[in-house]
Amino acid sequence: MTELERLRMLLDADKVKLGVHIRKMNSPGSPVYRSIENVAPAAVILVASFGSTMLVHFYLGFVVLALGCWWWLGKHMPRVKDGVFDRTAAMVLADDRTFQMWWAQGVLSLYAKLPDGEERAATGRNDWRAWVRALPEAIETLPHDRRHA
Repeated sequence: MTELERLRMLLDADKVKLGVHIRKMNSPGSPVYRSIENVAPAAVILVASFGSTMLVHFYLGFVVLALGCWWWLGKHMPRVKDGVFDRTAAMVLADDRTFQMWWAQGVLSLYAKLPDGEERAATGRNDWRAWVRALPEAIETLPHDRRHA
């Protein structure tokens, strides 16, 4: 079993958590970036605010802008973040070379809480393969404890 296969198995069993640098991956040029989910909503909010200001009154434009910002930050961005994470995880876990490339760029991190309470983390400065190999075999067979998720 390769390190990536073992990592996939541990991730599926919720024994290891994958971290993704969302800001780096949700930027133009990233393969998981979707401009439509980043640019279009902001444009709609601004046009609606300006239109409300021009057609009705400044106060309505301000209310539209405030409500748009509340929706953008509270409702839309969490969905964007989840989408970027899901697309990144699917992309990097597809093959070893892709995972290694994004790991070397500092986009990914790994975290595990061992049965004895020890916590282990790995970032781009660490060798992810060695980190996965160093995890005890016992972690794979223990039932998942949802209280620590």
